[in-house]
Amino acid sequence: MGEELVGVVTHYFGRIEVAAVRLSGRLRVGDWIHILGRTTDFEQRVSSMEIEHRPVTEALPGQEIGLKVEERAREGDRVYRFVPE
Repeated sequence: MGEELVGVVTHYFGRIEVAAVRLSGRLRVGDWIHILGRTTDFEQRVSSMEIEHRPVTEALPGQEIGLKVEERAREGDRVYRFVPE
């Protein structure tokens, strides 16, 4: 499996465990992602994301999403989507 860069974390909301992500690629609920940064490195399935506080199942390049995360994410972390080779 390869990885495709799909976004960058712009903010992390610790109380609700949500990362704000500016997308550079398409992302869907159900996709497997890898969040990687200087001190961040974890994988998870996208279970929930929102745009303007409304749930969405797909988001496109250029959009800013709220992404429910299983671990702490940090500003500047990169978000990769696993893609079959």
